[in-house]
Amino acid sequence: MEGSVPLEWYLILSAAIFAIGGVGVLLRRNAIILFMCIELMLNAVNLTFLAFSRYRTGALGALDLDGHVMSFFVIALAAAEAAVGLAIILSIFRHRRHINVDDGNLLKN
Repeated sequence: MEGSVPLEWYLILSAAIFAIGGVGVLLRRNAIILFMCIELMLNAVNLTFLAFSRYRTGALGALDLDGHVMSFFVIALAAAEAAVGLAIILSIFRHRRHINVDDGNLLKN
C-alpha cells in the first residue's frame, strides 16, 4: 500500500497513548481523571485493533473485520464502565462533597 501510514507508527502512537493512560492511573487520585485515563487506555487498545485489522487483508484485498468487531465490543465495555463508574462517583460525591479514589470504602455501609 503505497502512500499509507506504516503499521509501526500506529503501534507507537497506541503504545504512547496507553502509557499516558497507565501513568495517569498510577499517579492520580481524582476519580474523574482516573476514569479518563482508563478511557485513554481503552482507546489505545481500539487503535491497535483497528491498525491490525487495516493491515491484515483477506483474499481479494478485502479488509479483515475482526479488529472492527473487537473494537466495537471494547467501546460497549467502555460505555458500561463509564455508566457504572459515574454512578459510584455520584454516590460518593453525595456523601462527601469531594471525589477521591481513597473514599471508595465509604460504600460498604
